[in-house]
Amino acid sequence: RLADAVTPLWRLPYQEQLQVKYESQRKVLQTLASRLQELGVDVQKPGELCCPLRPVVPSPVINGYRNKSTFSVNRGPDGNRKTVGLYVGTGRARNIVCVRADHVKNVPSKHKQVAQCYEEFIRRSPLDSCILFHEGGHWRELVVRTTSHGHTMAIVTFHPQQLGQEALATQKALLKEFFASGPGAGCALTSLYFQESTMTRCSHEQSPFQLLYGEPHIFEDLLGLKFRISPDAFFQVNTSGAEVLYRAVGELSQADGDTVLLDVCCGTGTIGLSLAHHVSKVIGIEIVEKAIEDARWNAAFNGISNCEFHSGKAEAVLPQLLSSWEDTRPLVAVVNPSRAGIHYRVVRAIRNCKAIRRLLYISCKPEGEAMRNFLELCCPPDPGKKLVGEPFAPVLAIPFDLFPHTVHCELVLLFSR
Repeated sequence: RLADAVTPLWRLPYQEQLQVKYESQRKVLQTLASRLQELGVDVQKPGELCCPLRPVVPSPVINGYRNKSTFSVNRGPDGNRKTVGLYVGTGRARNIVCVRADHVKNVPSKHKQVAQCYEEFIRRSPLDSCILFHEGGHWRELVVRTTSHGHTMAIVTFHPQQLGQEALATQKALLKEFFASGPGAGCALTSLYFQESTMTRCSHEQSPFQLLYGEPHIFEDLLGLKFRISPDAFFQVNTSGAEVLYRAVGELSQADGDTVLLDVCCGTGTIGLSLAHHVSKVIGIEIVEKAIEDARWNAAFNGISNCEFHSGKAEAVLPQLLSSWEDTRPLVAVVNPSRAGIHYRVVRAIRNCKAIRRLLYISCKPEGEAMRNFLELCCPPDPGKKLVGEPFAPVLAIPFDLFPHTVHCELVLLFSR
């Protein structure tokens, strides 16, 4: 069943789901402790955790919490190539099918409605779906984003293949008409975007998001602030869960009126902006240019003037920023990377900056690449790798359940030195 593939814990009572996640985070910390011992770092008791682990903080909303869903277009169980839904199966076993998201508990009904309308639209279209690029076809995935304001943004990805500008314009007009005044009008979209994409994932720079209809942005409230969201900007997928997480980050950072907060991988600036009134300055770094535009707009709109945002790869921006750091104010770093973790040069810049005594690492996959980062932050100095700064030590771990019904959660690890 699709629900078992996408949300494997959905049958368990919520308290039991939290217990499953607690055990998996315990294993992560046990692994970290033993890996650190191998590196000669003195950890607590052998076989124990490297730092205290608090219980998993529950999500305020358990069902339909996702504010963003990505729907694929592929063969359905009945063989129809124009099925819009989520994947079941594996590429290795070659048994992938696309199944409608009707019974998936973490996807809100609004997302399911838009996905169903999109399916209806492409099934009426004479153009085929694009399942494998080299086999032709055009209609590709759909992303739906919603906010608590009732805003809905839909982004349709389309492979142009050999179509000319006129044929493309026709498809865009048909799509717009369908959602603006046709059968899809019931979705009441705030924004309808179209992206011509010749590869799996395109950034706005590689292939611009074209607004076919409605407003360029949707808006969300978080911790009393208003945030603007662009089509490709990162925003935590569980808004009420993110509020709980960011409040805790504020407390753990122990930032006060004298502190400078360094927000690495800052997205639309949510963490930095939500803590801006507690600190003297926020410096945000983010690779997605549109997200930085959003972050700057968010700061201005909310009347926050002590934030600066830098667009670019953290491994290019941060070493430059920190190597010339002469500010005497305490510097606290918050790192919130994708599953890929942070680049080695980012770790090195943080370790080699004496001003950073506290570091909060927020990881959505602590057993993955983040583990490598934890070890790089805590290992003994290694002049060969230019890791000369004093090592950090893990102090406290708190898991936050931002993804009920799935096996994932966000782990916040506090390091200090």
